[in-house]
Amino acid sequence: METIRLSFILLFVYTAVSKFIDYENFRAVIGQSPLITRFAPVLAIVVPVAEIVIALLLVIPRYRRAGLYASFAIMTLFTVYIVVLLTLSEKIPCSCGGVISQMSWTQHLYFNIVFMLLALLGMWLYTKQPDDHPSSSKLIHV
Repeated sequence: METIRLSFILLFVYTAVSKFIDYENFRAVIGQSPLITRFAPVLAIVVPVAEIVIALLLVIPRYRRAGLYASFAIMTLFTVYIVVLLTLSEKIPCSCGGVISQMSWTQHLYFNIVFMLLALLGMWLYTKQPDDHPSSSKLIHV
């Protein structure tokens, strides 16, 4: 479980920082996508901010479950986007940031599917853990 959580934290922080460092290029590249051209200025901020927020959720014990669900959701969105691009477009540059942008679209698709499966595994493992947080509905009898 910890390995999964830390993998997502590393992935999201790395890609978000890469996008912010090369912000103008990131914004220009997503602007070339036929699917999201209209939304590129907003997405250029929202995507890396969302990645940082999800990483923070995964760091804070109280919000780890939400972080795992958010990780699965965003990886699913990224994966659906890639499938649509592979289906409808011929050549679209990758805007993912860092070394991840060096992958082919097929490699990228497999990478995302692996991380989606890791998120599912993490969610399942999280539900198998004993409840570490005291519930307000539990009464302590003396």
